Amino acid sequence: MLYLAVPSGRSRTGALWAAVMVACLAALGLGVGAYFAMSRLVPGSTARTVVRPTGTILMAVKDLARLETNELHMEKVIDLTDKQSRFFGLVDTTDAILLIAAGDVTIGIDLTKLVESDLQIDRDSATVRLTLPAPEILSARLDEQHTYVYRRTTGLLAERNEQLEAKARQEALRAIEDAARDADVMEKARKQAERQVQQLLEKFGVTRTTIGWRPA
Repeated sequence: MLYLAVPSGRSRTGALWAAVMVACLAALGLGVGAYFAMSRLVPGSTARTVVRPTGTILMAVKDLARLETNELHMEKVIDLTDKQSRFFGLVDTTDAILLIAAGDVTIGIDLTKLVESDLQIDRDSATVRLTLPAPEILSARLDEQHTYVYRRTTGLLAERNEQLEAKARQEALRAIEDAARDADVMEKARKQAERQVQQLLEKFGVTRTTIGWRPA
């Protein structure tokens, strides 16, 4: 056991301050030593992404009655340029992006659009006449895993447009939806829907099904 003799009076106060300083220096030395020891054990610096949990708010619930007939996977290249003028129009410059986009489109029939008059049943002959709404795009989305910016070039005097990538993604989604509305694609959707409906009604004993279509 270590005993410390503390003088009285002014010398006692000085000794007390000395003891405090020694304790602080010792703690500082331990901290510095621990830091260098950890530096040897963990080479380089590390980074960690922390996601703070937040509440999720349910805004709406919508019942769906859909007959999905086709799913398409498409790719589109979007070359978008933001043209800018500097020095009162004397100098033209650009901020441009080249986006490689991939997307998935689901086509089918929205059965919530059916009305009572669309279905006519003859129980004696076990036949059904059904008028279906025209096929439509049920959902369209970009495939984020395969959508990426291939090139981004900003002129020396140009201001970087932070909304340019978002606009390119919107344009890609619009182009993919337009391509999915092709007449041949919609005709394939009609034939697929007719097969699916006929197979379903046959399971309920319907021997003959006549399917008509509303105009798009």
